[in-house]
Amino acid sequence: MAGRLGSDGTHWVRTAVERFQGPLTLYATRLLGDPDQARDVVQDTFLKLCSQDEARIGPHLAEWLFTVCRNRAMDVLRKEKRMAKLTQAAPPERPAVEPPPGEALERRETLSQVVGWLDNLPPNQREVIRLRFQNGFSYKEISRISGHSVANVGYLLHAGMKSLRGRMAEAQI
Repeated sequence: MAGRLGSDGTHWVRTAVERFQGPLTLYATRLLGDPDQARDVVQDTFLKLCSQDEARIGPHLAEWLFTVCRNRAMDVLRKEKRMAKLTQAAPPERPAVEPPPGEALERRETLSQVVGWLDNLPPNQREVIRLRFQNGFSYKEISRISGHSVANVGYLLHAGMKSLRGRMAEAQI
């Protein structure tokens, strides 16, 4: 077992947790809209990492983590959808993205407006934009994480950014 987890049995996993816990939690929160569920998904992701071979996962650790996290988040969303149909309840509301109370800075207001527009993009465009600009992944890495072809990633980024630019121009930002 020590060979699977690194020299001390947990070093590489601890390093991965320290480096990726924040970005994965942000990513999962954006996908799920619920920070508590996001933390559970990230925890599941790291638990799954513990059973993996460092030599196999190591070269593509970030992609592997974001892919597992995304797949787990999609599982949670599918389960919620099934449960909502069973109970005939309305889906949970997602919190609005607003600046903190009393915040009067124009930059914050503009950022809030852009994030609102981003949240209104189709989910696949929103996801690839966040993977690209919040997490710095390449088109190829986004392709492997999201399951879209590299060409489709490029198209989704282009279409999403064009939509955001159009809204910014209308708002004269």
